[in-house]
Amino acid sequence: AVLAAAWAAASAQDIQDRVFRFGHVNPLGHHLSLGVQKFAEIVGARSGGKLKVQEFHTSSLGGEQQQFSAVQGGAQDMVVLSATVTGGAVKEFTLLDIPFSFTSGEQVDALVQGPFGKSLLQRLPERSLVGLGFWEAGFRQFTNSRRPIQTVEDLKGLKLRVIPNPMFVESFAALGANPVPMAFPELYGALESKAMDAQENPFAIIANSKFYEVQKYLSVTNHVYTASPVLISKKLWDRLSATEQKILQDAAVEAGAYQRRLSRESAVAARKELESKMQINDVSPATLARMRELTAPVAEKFAATYDPAAVKLYRAELDKVRADESVHLRAGALDENGPLVHLRLVEAGQLLGLQGALLDALLAQLARHFA
Repeated sequence: AVLAAAWAAASAQDIQDRVFRFGHVNPLGHHLSLGVQKFAEIVGARSGGKLKVQEFHTSSLGGEQQQFSAVQGGAQDMVVLSATVTGGAVKEFTLLDIPFSFTSGEQVDALVQGPFGKSLLQRLPERSLVGLGFWEAGFRQFTNSRRPIQTVEDLKGLKLRVIPNPMFVESFAALGANPVPMAFPELYGALESKAMDAQENPFAIIANSKFYEVQKYLSVTNHVYTASPVLISKKLWDRLSATEQKILQDAAVEAGAYQRRLSRESAVAARKELESKMQINDVSPATLARMRELTAPVAEKFAATYDPAAVKLYRAELDKVRADESVHLRAGALDENGPLVHLRLVEAGQLLGLQGALLDALLAQLARHFA
């Protein structure tokens, strides 16, 4: 007890009074905002109130690129943003942006928390950044003001706002759209003025940003999963004690698990909310397969420009994750985890808008397949 008290006292001396400015582009109530608030709560509790986190939401510190540069330069302390923007410093982060790579959030969890994700974070310090882990924005969907997207041809000619990232630009051009890179804070106005016909974002962002006010159609594609690294300025990190660093690191991991759970719950809830405000359609598997086919050469082109070791690790780990998930799903239908698998299948069916007999039919078909 004496040793524990002495250690606690020594640790307390290693913690100074500090305020961390933590920015992001999402509005209050969005799951990434709630993740920042959970992070602040944990940090405050573990530091005895000495370490405080001040949230700057709704692009109040600028767009993602502006905030990323500010953290990299040491003018801003922390940010949570897309892997796409992080790819401006370490381009291998954009391997996570390859269209149609993932079919579940659990696949991405295993990938970014395993050797591949750790290898990405290890590349950041030489770019004046430290990565504390991965949160998420989630799977992205198309919205537009012109027509439902039911076939690839329906994308033809649409002025589509995309994240300023070459892979996004070329991928959507391959689908026939007219992609235009644009910072997020400019997006609502561009849709409202009809300067842009379309955009693509996760359900929760579509709902929280009220894009339903300026867009009529929402087409469910889950075409890209957006991972959200939590970054801190290396200049600041290097000034922290080991105790302070551990508090921040552990809090980012714990808050990340909370945030990802909220993200997946909010996707289901946001879709349900949007059903009364937009015309929603689920894009068919055949059309999604055609989209995957058309964008595959773009992915290969960009992969050829990355560190070959990173690409090899990404592909090996993704293959492993997919195989593991398939085994777990099959086992879950047969053992005590069956109810959990059933719950996840129910959630997936609800996300697709299936109810009643249609949902029951899907579950029965999957149960026969796994048996």
